[in-house]
Amino acid sequence: MAKTNKLELIHRPRRLRRQPSRRALVTETVLRVEDLIAPLFVVDGKGRPEVIASMPGVFRLNIADLVKECRELHALGVPAVALFPKLDAKLKDEEGTEALNPDTLVLRAVRAVKKAVPELSVITDVALDPYTSHGHDGVLTEAKDDVDNDRTVIILGKMAVLQAEAGVDFVAPSDMMDGRIGAVRKALEAAGFSDTGILAYSVKYNSAYYGPFREAVGSAQAAGTRLLSKATYQMNPANRREAVREMQLDVAEGADIVMVKPAGPYLDIIREVRNNARLPIAAYQVSGEYAQIHAAAKLGWLDLVRCRDESLLAIKRAGADMILTYFAKEVAKALR
Repeated sequence: MAKTNKLELIHRPRRLRRQPSRRALVTETVLRVEDLIAPLFVVDGKGRPEVIASMPGVFRLNIADLVKECRELHALGVPAVALFPKLDAKLKDEEGTEALNPDTLVLRAVRAVKKAVPELSVITDVALDPYTSHGHDGVLTEAKDDVDNDRTVIILGKMAVLQAEAGVDFVAPSDMMDGRIGAVRKALEAAGFSDTGILAYSVKYNSAYYGPFREAVGSAQAAGTRLLSKATYQMNPANRREAVREMQLDVAEGADIVMVKPAGPYLDIIREVRNNARLPIAAYQVSGEYAQIHAAAKLGWLDLVRCRDESLLAIKRAGADMILTYFAKEVAKALR
């Protein structure tokens, strides 16, 4: 009698992987167009889209082209955009005073987008780094050796009100100052903007993955003028428990959505926040994550589409409800 090599197994997980239809039935995590938020860069003037060398396929757009892009994203089903201005260096100073100009670039952009595509949710950053000549997210202390937390928070509250007046759906404090969510919520309520949401950059790390973004918005470090460290206000990449504390403080102060940034290198943090939060969670797949996938694909080392999709699926699987990603438009097209 011939011997058989068949094992006597009751549990064979591969049964559920045999056919595409079986795999579809047991899929645990699904990435949807509705999960995507597209970050967009805006510049003044009427020039052609400006190439960002370190971010293939991403451009700085004038307001007219920005509106066109927003229309296309909305038609694809992408529910929201996050706008980031790149200002002329002449408009920047140590105090970031241009941020409180009622007609500053990003506010004009918001008004144009909301007029053209009112159904699209618009998110704007509340932070001073695009406006300061030194590139920090706030105003400096008298000694010029750190960011002045409390003076910065007062300015952020005024910024948030201006953005709400322009028509944004969510203000997004990205500065990591202590107490800024409560101050922004209080300022919005006092100005009559109870329906304006707060998407808080609650867990934002002092990451090396922000380099291409700083090029895109023309920050001091990208311009080579100064080695810019934000370690006194952005979180230490070594810390995990601190993420829960920061998130809980923002929730207590009135955040509507909390965010983890960066996303890919911090999947454990997304899961930690998910396990401790009842609010929706956003995650930002930052410029460095986007750039490294493109760079490896250009060298033929990775498959661009598969790595793109896998990276986003991993962020969703870790617990994010929504993802800010520079892949938003092309993924939306693929999912459609």
